[in-house]
Amino acid sequence: MRKLTIAGFALATALTAGCATTDQAAIDEASATANSAEQTASNALSTANNADRKANTALRRAEQALAEAKEAQQSADEANERARRMLQRSSQK
Repeated sequence: MRKLTIAGFALATALTAGCATTDQAAIDEASATANSAEQTASNALSTANNADRKANTALRRAEQALAEAKEAQQSADEANERARRMLQRSSQK
């Protein structure tokens, strides 16, 4: 969407330049500017898509690490409970 917006502004600039003058050089320059803006927008979109993919991968890894940490915490809690019971039994003897 941004790509089209930028290209639209650049095209409007080109048309304005074309209406203001019949100088072909100005029209060519405006067209080159529009093409450059379109390429820049395309590159920005590609970069954003790559960043989104990397963020999604990082999120999945973080969620997996959290699940594993919760399992480890549960195991530690169970081990602590067993140790507490053992200490309690040994102190009763």
